[in-house]
Amino acid sequence: MVVTRAAGAAFFMSVKIIELTNFEKRILLMLNTLKLLKVFIFLICCACLVSCSEQPETIKITFIGPLTGGVSAGGLGGRNSADLAVSLRNQSPETKYKYELVPLDDECKPNIGVQVATKAAADKNIVAGVTHYCSAVAMGTVDVYHKFGLPVIVWGAVLPDITYGNDHPEIHRVNGTMINQNMVAAEFMIAQGFSTWAVIHDTTDYGKGHFKYFEKALIEQPGAILGTFGVNPDQQDFTAELTKIKALNPEVIYFGGLAPTGVRIRAQMDKLGMSQVFQGTSGIVSDAFIDGVGDLAEGVLAFREGAPTEKLPGGKMFIQAYQARGFGEPAEAYGAFAFAATDLIIDVIEKVGPDRNLIRDELNLTQGHESIVGPVTFDSHGQNTIALITKYVIQDSSWVLWEDSEYALGKRSLK
Repeated sequence: MVVTRAAGAAFFMSVKIIELTNFEKRILLMLNTLKLLKVFIFLICCACLVSCSEQPETIKITFIGPLTGGVSAGGLGGRNSADLAVSLRNQSPETKYKYELVPLDDECKPNIGVQVATKAAADKNIVAGVTHYCSAVAMGTVDVYHKFGLPVIVWGAVLPDITYGNDHPEIHRVNGTMINQNMVAAEFMIAQGFSTWAVIHDTTDYGKGHFKYFEKALIEQPGAILGTFGVNPDQQDFTAELTKIKALNPEVIYFGGLAPTGVRIRAQMDKLGMSQVFQGTSGIVSDAFIDGVGDLAEGVLAFREGAPTEKLPGGKMFIQAYQARGFGEPAEAYGAFAFAATDLIIDVIEKVGPDRNLIRDELNLTQGHESIVGPVTFDSHGQNTIALITKYVIQDSSWVLWEDSEYALGKRSLK
């Protein structure tokens, strides 16, 4: 019995030892598994950190213009041009950030413009904006950008008060204004031998502004305005106004407004047998005007800030890059300005980072910044000091630089 008890005790001891060993083994296995899991998680975190460090931060810039409606040709050309600037920068290995363009449609309507401007300005992920083709919209939104502290660069609107009518440090503009445009227009038309005008202008800030500065410029010239007619930009029938103008018999009809209204007026002039020279502002410098009036476009004059795109310092590069992208719409007259505005904003962000206040302050220091439209220098109101105004005439269904036209050579006559 003693032996048996001793043997039994040894047996149970051996069992306990075996059980403890198996338990220890399980514990060790669990510990090793946890260690491996920790190592695995650590490696995943490292991989994520490496991956995140390789992906640049995405910075949003808004583009706002008329993407639908009667003047959408200008807006779509501007949007495409801004998109091209973003795309080219994103392809550069030297770019610190990845840029995303957020396009918004203001429909060339002030109330819609305020809505989309507020939407963009209230979005803290958007750090700057390339804004507005239509002056009435741009005027209605300046206070919004100031309120929210969103720095913007206007790319097409020409009313002087957009920059000069306020002290908002957020507002800038790369294109020129209608002041110099109308001064050059008055001097040029007088030099061509014209002396009497009838004026038709739309009743927006844009149309009224053009008339104001053309009338002011003409006072200093030996010319006279025989009659002035304000019209609604949505007006369809101009028979009453044109009948009165026909009786006044001016040499030139000056139109201050945008292409859709200009198309209707020019077409109805023909129906009434009116052969006066049609002189427009930068608002009709669009392929849409030519398409709208067809052969009646021949000999129409207009004036615009800056040189023709192909004659700009970076114009050929811009045209080639734009064509290579295969956009469905042409860049239009102000596409190069939209490109320049976007490119300038990106340059500033690359320098100071994606901070609205820093971007605003740096933009206000812009002096001699090289761009495809020439050096950009902002004055104390954020206005680029562009003085060059280009004279255009429609010849054979194309906008042609006056100096290169057969009209300038005397082979064709405006009268």
